[in-house]
Amino acid sequence: THKTPAIRAWLAGHPRFHMHFTPTGSSWINQVERWFGFLTDQMIRRGVHKSVQALEKDIRAWIDQWNDNPRPFVWKKTAEEILESLAKYLRRISGA
Repeated sequence: THKTPAIRAWLAGHPRFHMHFTPTGSSWINQVERWFGFLTDQMIRRGVHKSVQALEKDIRAWIDQWNDNPRPFVWKKTAEEILESLAKYLRRISGA
């Protein structure tokens, strides 16, 4: 993985490179992946499903509960701040 002693040692020897972490198992930019991660973590792995029909019923119930309690995504930065951060990153990695 990206957290092993060998990786950390390599990063220490190459200060130009920095790790930027997103949630394990999904990309922050692909919200559908994140949603399936929530479904898997919160319902599928925690449940005991004795049949495919029971699994499907539990998934549908979880989706209904998810939709009954919507939580909007709230950006922490303005579009200008995000674009400036991206511009700084691109300047840093391009050496410009």
